[in-house]
Formats: sequence, structure tokens, C-alpha cells
Amino acid sequence: MAKKVYIGNLSFSTTEETLTALFSRFGEVDSANIIKDKVTGQSKGFGFVEMSDEKCADSAIAALHQKEVDGRRIRVSVAEEKPHFNRNSTRN
Repeated sequence: MAKKVYIGNLSFSTTEETLTALFSRFGEVDSANIIKDKVTGQSKGFGFVEMSDEKCADSAIAALHQKEVDGRRIRVSVAEEKPHFNRNSTRN
């Protein structure tokens, strides 16, 4: 089962290719995505990697948390699901 990993405190120069190469040392990377500002296209300093195997993802998290990448000490953890809000529901 795939596992999504959060990577924070990324350098603005870090690319999705950098993340793919970094995480692929631990297993197959399904996707790497750096979150960017819609207007400027500038990195927001965090992203996500999805890995095919949970154990590989856990190994990557343990090995890469607090490691220096592109001059920044990154934070790596299991990604948490963003809460979804129903905009059409009525409030009481």
C-alpha cells in the first residue's frame, strides 16, 4: 500500500527531481510534488512524496528527517490528510 510523506523546510532551489532521487534510494517513488504559489510559481518550502511501499517510506522518513538538503535541514514525516470542509452545508 502506498504511503504519502511530507517534506518541510525545503530550499526554494530544491526540485521534484531532487526529491525523487533522494527518496528513491529507499524504494520506488510513485510521485514527488513541491507545492508552489499559484501566482508566482515560487516554491512554498514544502512538498510531498508518495512511495509504493510503507516500509520503504518509513525507512526514508527515519533516515532523512533533519538531514541537510540544498543547504536546509528538512523535516520529514508521514503526511496527514487535509480536512475537507463542505462549503454547501448550513451552519447552526
